[in-house]
Amino acid sequence: MNETFAVLGLFDSADALMEAVPKVRALNLGRLEAYTPYPVHGLDRALDQRRSPLAGMVMIMGILGALTALLFQYWISAVDYPIVTGGKAPSSWQAFVPIMFEVMVLFATFTAGLGMLLLLNRLPYFGHPVLQAKAIRGITRDRFALSVEAEETFDPAAARAALEAAGARDIELLPAPARGPWLTADFIQKSLAGIAVACLVSGLVMFAAVKLVPILPPMSHMSDQPRLDPQAESAFFKDGRGMRPPVAGTVARGFMPPGVASEDEAARLVNPLPRTPAVLAHGQAEYRIRCAVCHGALGNGISTLGAAYGAKPANLQAPNFLAYSDGRIYGAIVLGKNAMPSYAADLPEDARWAVVHYVRALQRAQNAKDEDLK
Repeated sequence: MNETFAVLGLFDSADALMEAVPKVRALNLGRLEAYTPYPVHGLDRALDQRRSPLAGMVMIMGILGALTALLFQYWISAVDYPIVTGGKAPSSWQAFVPIMFEVMVLFATFTAGLGMLLLLNRLPYFGHPVLQAKAIRGITRDRFALSVEAEETFDPAAARAALEAAGARDIELLPAPARGPWLTADFIQKSLAGIAVACLVSGLVMFAAVKLVPILPPMSHMSDQPRLDPQAESAFFKDGRGMRPPVAGTVARGFMPPGVASEDEAARLVNPLPRTPAVLAHGQAEYRIRCAVCHGALGNGISTLGAAYGAKPANLQAPNFLAYSDGRIYGAIVLGKNAMPSYAADLPEDARWAVVHYVRALQRAQNAKDEDLK
């Protein structure tokens, strides 16, 4: 095409360019544009260019990204598949912040890049006339250019005269390039072919890299993972044990510690449960499961284990056990006694005291008093 795109003139300094801009702009010959090798303070205001909307676009899309991540995580964690993690409510938004930040950055980054290239710079358009001008070598080094771009009505001669009067040198006429539609069938075919070739090449390169270097720290095959079996040794810890004891002074969630450290301390405890039929039935069920095999169904120490059992179970009907307080019997259940292990991990708090009540019932049944017969 023979139409003129712009008239471009070069200046030797930024000050000369800044002095020329208001002179040419006052003549209103066309759209002014400046090209400089480095940013020039105040040039955008001198050219009366509007503030770039890119910052607002990035802010809006960043907020949208954060809200999108929040809603997705809330739906997954609190509505669709609620899971209590660390004792916190499924809708605890504080746990969503890292993902919200990442998605916010993702949305903002894509908006900044694509918004600048496609919306503001109007790409794909790689044949800008200034790139083909003779002045481009000076612009990219130490020269400053001012162009008067054509609008609906444009007089190239008047634009040249205005630039000369403003002190411009090396003035040249830039012809308008031929611009056809870019989204053609040929462009689409070439783009798809390029994407397919890039995917194929990258896949082959990665396949070859994995075959040549199968294990490269920190990467390794998922099938080759170190595992520590229960009760196994471990050289990682100083004591050589793989299974770690609980941290001193901590209590496992959902498990209350025994609460007593010695038999004397337990002896001072008082049974907090009332002696009701329901409590006695609970104690009877637990006694038959945990205790009767050794102490006998009547608590008389006659075991069902036979002679092969080396230890001698206690006779709970003996006078010394009849004199035991409820707390001392509770302490034997929690702390263990002689060959009897602790049942603190097997019996909850209420079950222990219910067993104490049932042992008292067995003792009363085998040592009934006259008033019990009334």
